[in-house]
Amino acid sequence: MGEDVDQQEFTRADRTRHREKVRRCLDVFARMLREQVFDTDDPMTGLEIELNLVDDANDPAMRNAEVLDAIADPEFVTELGQFNIEINVPPQRLHDGGLEAYESTLRRSLNQAEGKASEVGAHLVMVGILPTLAEGHVGVHSISANPRYRLLSEQILTQRGEDLLIEIDGHRERVSTTSDSILPEAACTSTQLHVQTSPDWFAAYWNASQVVSAVQLAIGANSPYLLGRELWRETRVPLFEQATDTRSEELKTQGVRPRVWFGERWITSVFDLFEENVRYFSPLLPITDDEDPLRVLEGGGTPSLSELKLHNGTVWRWNRPIYDISQGTPHLRVENRVLAAGPTVADTMANAAFYYGLVRTLAESGRPVWSQMSFSAAEENFHTAARHGIDASVFWPGVGQVPVTELVLRRLIPAAQHGLEAWGVDGGTIDRLLGIIEQRCLTGVNGSEWMVRAVERRSEDDRMDALRAMVGEYRERMHTNEPVHTWD
Repeated sequence: MGEDVDQQEFTRADRTRHREKVRRCLDVFARMLREQVFDTDDPMTGLEIELNLVDDANDPAMRNAEVLDAIADPEFVTELGQFNIEINVPPQRLHDGGLEAYESTLRRSLNQAEGKASEVGAHLVMVGILPTLAEGHVGVHSISANPRYRLLSEQILTQRGEDLLIEIDGHRERVSTTSDSILPEAACTSTQLHVQTSPDWFAAYWNASQVVSAVQLAIGANSPYLLGRELWRETRVPLFEQATDTRSEELKTQGVRPRVWFGERWITSVFDLFEENVRYFSPLLPITDDEDPLRVLEGGGTPSLSELKLHNGTVWRWNRPIYDISQGTPHLRVENRVLAAGPTVADTMANAAFYYGLVRTLAESGRPVWSQMSFSAAEENFHTAARHGIDASVFWPGVGQVPVTELVLRRLIPAAQHGLEAWGVDGGTIDRLLGIIEQRCLTGVNGSEWMVRAVERRSEDDRMDALRAMVGEYRERMHTNEPVHTWD
């Protein structure tokens, strides 16, 4: 959930100084956009995956510090919960065999990490929400040792002024509970896809990412269980939206915007998103450094804009704008945060290929699809897909309401293929990875559907015992790297 922080207490003066610095950073960012100082040549892509840790009984293993010590690989880092870690895969260019490099790196790194983790009594699981999590696992005592996480939790609860309320109604079951920390958010483990783009193209890629988010959720759903109950097919969405909500009920009624949100409009510039973040959201971590960003820029350097970046990191858009610096040159990325982790590396790479190909085709289309639909329709698609998964029907321009599987098979797979060809991806890789998406739609089986069916087969067992057994089977099949639609 972002960079480390040292400062643990803030005065009113700290907050005033920080607010002024964030606005100064925003002004400098606007000037950098006008002066076109960003890296726009040969764009990179990125991939991050959050993982769960379980013990031999398939219950959460609160051992991420020990696991990271055992793995001893800088690509693996801590996450919010003691039962989480994250892998950051080195960035790749798609035309240089990037998808193949991601896949081989992931398989090698995860196999090695699993071997090291098992030596300290833990195992890695790629899943959106670990089905065996219980209420006793998501208290403040389970926050990772990194001081940033406890500080962030305290700041969110302070702004809210009361405990967090988690209420999710599923098709047949529901969850209603409270929390005195943001630890329930740690239950949400995701795959994050990054695509670098120029300032001129950023709005098109972000808008396109918003449009495709519903389809990504529907076909890639992988988190149907929370605290032992079957809820939404992608329960990460309502859980994440509620577990970091700084608003009291009164502020919600007044229309104050949530910090986890889909957005409210199509954009014309990346500046729109950063400016909205500054205008609508007060800083959670008002940490200020001594850099004068204007002086650095006018001196020929690249300002870090650290306050703007830190603030941006505490507004959890499902498609987030990223400002970053590589080898002294600034660049922009869309961070697509929609997908759950897993089930396998093969499924993950199929999801990545589908996103990268589809978003390029839609972003560079002569008649953008978002110009043909309202933003509210895209948001409704998003939550419908999260609730119903692969059985969802969504609105699509020129088609109307359509089953998402039919939309993918008839229109979006060909569009994704066209986009991947434009990226320069090998034809065999395109056919293999998009073939997984095709078969998922034809069989109607993604991670969530498989999990629900696996638990239903154990319906005579105690629910938690059935979930433990299912997670054990899931782990075994995950290591085969056979796509989830083949598991039955």
